Formats: sequence, C-alpha cells, structure tokens
Amino acid sequence: MARNKGKVRTKRKVVLASGTFDLLHLGHVKYLEEAKQAGGKNAKLVVIVARDSTAENRKGRRTVMPEDQRRALVESLKVVDEAILGYEDFDMGNVIEAIRPDIIAVGHDQTDIEAQARKAVEEKGFNIKVVRIGRFGKPELNSSLKIKRKIMELYKGKYE
Repeated sequence: MARNKGKVRTKRKVVLASGTFDLLHLGHVKYLEEAKQAGGKNAKLVVIVARDSTAENRKGRRTVMPEDQRRALVESLKVVDEAILGYEDFDMGNVIEAIRPDIIAVGHDQTDIEAQARKAVEEKGFNIKVVRIGRFGKPELNSSLKIKRKIMELYKGKYE
C-alpha cells in the first residue's frame, strides 16, 4: 500500500476475462460485469478477445464479425477497462505473465480455458485466483450460436 497525504491507497486488482464475443449479447455483458465484481471495488477489467484464427480453431467455425470489430465492441462496454486481441500463439502462461492479473474469471462454458489457467497458475506458482462465472438468464438466446440459429430460423427462405 502506498501513502498519499495521509490516505492509504490499495493496489487496484486486475481481473482477466476472455472470450470470442461474436454477436455480442446480454450474456456477455453480464459475464463481464460479474468478472469485474470478482475483483472488488475499483477493480480493473482486462478482456482478451480471441483472434479469428483462434476462434475458428477452438470452435470449428468462422466468426461472423472480424476480430478488430469484436475487440472494439467489447472495449466500448462501460464495464471494460481494456480489451486486447489474443496472442497468435495462445499460451495461458504467457498471457498471465504479460497481464499479471490478480483474478482470472472464466465463463460457464470455458472449461478448457479454466483448466489451462489453473494449470499455468499452479506450474508457475502464481498467486492468482481462478473463478467461474455462472450462466446468465434463460437458455433461449444466451449464446452467439443460439442467436445465429434463431436468425436462420426466422429468415429461412426469405432472402433466397
């Protein structure tokens, strides 16, 4: 803690969150809000937005929106302090060393990311808490894939 004119200032906790954020929706916003809350008052939320190539490799399909637009949309959210594009050679240990978070917040569907984060934290001896953020809302339109399917269902045959 640093002292400044009689006031004690505590270090601002850094929370790291990540995702693809293709077709940004309310579930994404709630995930990021809860991620930031995990850091407590005055936390800084840094969000890694997956590269197009990473998203395609992990999900087996291309994104609708390009990475630069997805990053800009995420960064425009009031809750986000900084949004950066992911690393070309994704390595959780390198990401953690570069960002130096106090907390890594993973979404309800990010079991692979959670496992990688926990492994990197343990292997490198980092004092970092990994937290899982629960699912938000009703299951109808709580994922980008479900939104894409709904759009296809609503407009099937109308523009052919």
